[in-house]
Amino acid sequence: MGKDPIVKIITKLFKLLIMKKIFYALLLILAVGQVAQAQEQGKFRVGLDLGYTIPDGGGGVLIAVEPKYNIADNMNIGIRFESAAMAKNVGETEADLTASGTYSGTFDYYFNSGSSSFAPFLGGGVGYSTLGNISSSVDTELVEGSVELEVDGKFGGLIRAGFEAGKFRLAATYNLIGKTDLGEGAEIKNSYLGISLGFYLGGGKWKK
Repeated sequence: MGKDPIVKIITKLFKLLIMKKIFYALLLILAVGQVAQAQEQGKFRVGLDLGYTIPDGGGGVLIAVEPKYNIADNMNIGIRFESAAMAKNVGETEADLTASGTYSGTFDYYFNSGSSSFAPFLGGGVGYSTLGNISSSVDTELVEGSVELEVDGKFGGLIRAGFEAGKFRLAATYNLIGKTDLGEGAEIKNSYLGISLGFYLGGGKWKK
């Protein structure tokens, strides 16, 4: 009997975390020195997000780290590294768990004048996604088992909205990733919605 899908998702995500934990730790250490500084132009910050993914017909979890640089008091640019583990559909067939990694250049605009710790924002970005191979169950009169489908990486982008309150951040991000054409009318929809909750280090507080 196979593992519960949630257990598979958590196991896959932890494997991704182990590979990247040293890199994440270094980014967080670099941000610690910025904690006491105000949110202002010319300062650095690093964010860490955890969340839930909603692809076509499935679900999963994500983790992301994003170092950013404030180009103005209410605008910043960054580089987002996101790992997601989720199940997707292949046509009408539910697929097994797969992992993906996305690397994006980002921009956020904040609707905040420095008088409040609440800062709504809109943002977007462009980048590249490495997509894990898909394993799909096959159950016919001639064949029974699973088939692994190789999936190439795709260029894409993201749009997002949310708010920051103090050091915490809530965001809804739609990751726009091109479809994978498997031939004979079969395709994989790689775009997905991510709902994440996180925090950031550095950059100071919004309220001056």
